Amino acid sequence: MMSDLRYTDDHEWIRLEGEVATVGVSNYAQEQLGDVVYVDLPDVGKSISKGSEAAVVESVKAASEVYAPVSGEIVEVNETLGDDPAQINRDAEGSGWFVKIKVSDPGELDGLMNAGEYAEFVESLA
Repeated sequence: MMSDLRYTDDHEWIRLEGEVATVGVSNYAQEQLGDVVYVDLPDVGKSISKGSEAAVVESVKAASEVYAPVSGEIVEVNETLGDDPAQINRDAEGSGWFVKIKVSDPGELDGLMNAGEYAEFVESLA
């Protein structure tokens, strides 16, 4: 299941199902953040551009933007993060997702890293 994730160099992941993409932050990102205490999610229906702010995550260490890996329209947000932002720490690449975006240009996914490439990228940061 995880092999269909793609990653950005800002440590977001994206999984495309049909024309809707689920977006979250990578395990590496949540480890860097530390304990997540708050998430600010966008409104459903908002149009978003690739590279623009999709959400804000606040942890005990810092606040950090989550950027949209693709352009499109927000069609769903993960409401459960409001009550339980620590889901991001427990399952960053699963139930800790942030938003679902109806993708306007699937070609924007072409430049993203697969899991192997992302693992090498993270290693290069050490």
